[in-house]
Parts: sequence; structure tokens; C-alpha cells
Amino acid sequence: MSEHHDAALTVASLQMAVVARGGDVDGVIFHSDRGSEYTAARYQAECRKHGVVQSMGRVGCALDNAASEAFNSTLKVEFVHRQRFRTRAEARLKIATWIADFCNSKRRHSASGALPPVTFERQMIEKRQAPTVLLRTAVA
Repeated sequence: MSEHHDAALTVASLQMAVVARGGDVDGVIFHSDRGSEYTAARYQAECRKHGVVQSMGRVGCALDNAASEAFNSTLKVEFVHRQRFRTRAEARLKIATWIADFCNSKRRHSASGALPPVTFERQMIEKRQAPTVLLRTAVA
């Protein structure tokens, strides 16, 4: 959260995500719209630095960003509009806590097989780290 919606905000957000995942985000795909904060050279450089692959929706196609739009709507309807924040700092803390404690760890999402995002992400990491088993067939 910031007073300005710009590349500095998106870079800081990406850095927070990297730290939250222990620094291992190589190969992660980050999908966004084509806003200037995501197309900025500074943000693109930060993605490259961490091995994050950028994916962007098509111009003028809101359906490409349906998942993030749905999340933002849920955040506003179920939490933000039901609160009164005295300061930006209070809003930042309460919103981050709601996302971490409820939205990411308990709320089930249809896009992830009815699993909470934290559980889904953990399963993807485990699959990625599982040793590959090679099957050999006998040739007579």
C-alpha cells in the first residue's frame, strides 16, 4: 500500500513476495495488466533479477485479469468497506493481516481446486522439488 501507484510500489511488493518465499521464486509467473507500473524498466529488471517471468493480459481484455479483479472485489466487499481505518498504517496492517490469516490460509478458491492459496502453493513447491522417476522398459 502506498500513496502512489507506481513502479516503486510494484518493486517493493515483488521484493516482499520474494522474502516471504525464502528468496526462491525462480520460474514463478507473475500475471498483470499492462499498467505503466508493470511495464516500467525498473520493475522488469527486478523480475529478471529474481527469475520471475512476466505475463500480461491482452490490451482491452478484462477477462485476462479476472482472478485478480475477483480478489480485489472480495477484499473490498468482505473487508475494506466494513472497516474504518484511522491511518494508512492501520489500514496497511489490518488489510495485510486479513489477507494472510484468512484469504491466503483459510479461504478456498475455485481456481486452485478448492484449496486455500497457501496450501496450493505448498503443493506446487513439493511437486517441483520431487525427484523425477525415470521408467525403463525392457527391450527383448
